[in-house]
Amino acid sequence: MRKTKVTFDNEKLHVSCELMRALAHPLRLKILEFIDMNDCIHVNKIYNTLNLEQSITSQHLRILRLAGVVEANRDGKYIHYTINYDIVEKAKRAVNRFLGK
Repeated sequence: MRKTKVTFDNEKLHVSCELMRALAHPLRLKILEFIDMNDCIHVNKIYNTLNLEQSITSQHLRILRLAGVVEANRDGKYIHYTINYDIVEKAKRAVNRFLGK
């Protein structure tokens, strides 16, 4: 039997967990795909086009924003969302490394 010392950086583990949790939801992935198709889009267009309730859309965008997956910029009464591709790419590489791809 192999004995390995298991140590984790608690802060990095928490950040990673929140990021994976944010990306592991089908509706959030659908929202991300829609933002990706449009580069930068305001929240009204997201929920109207995807036929979602405004409150549900806002909750999912909040989770994505807190995980650093999307960035929000206010322009008057509209909040525009863009994808933080650096974070998404890091998550993709981490998952692929974990899966041995």
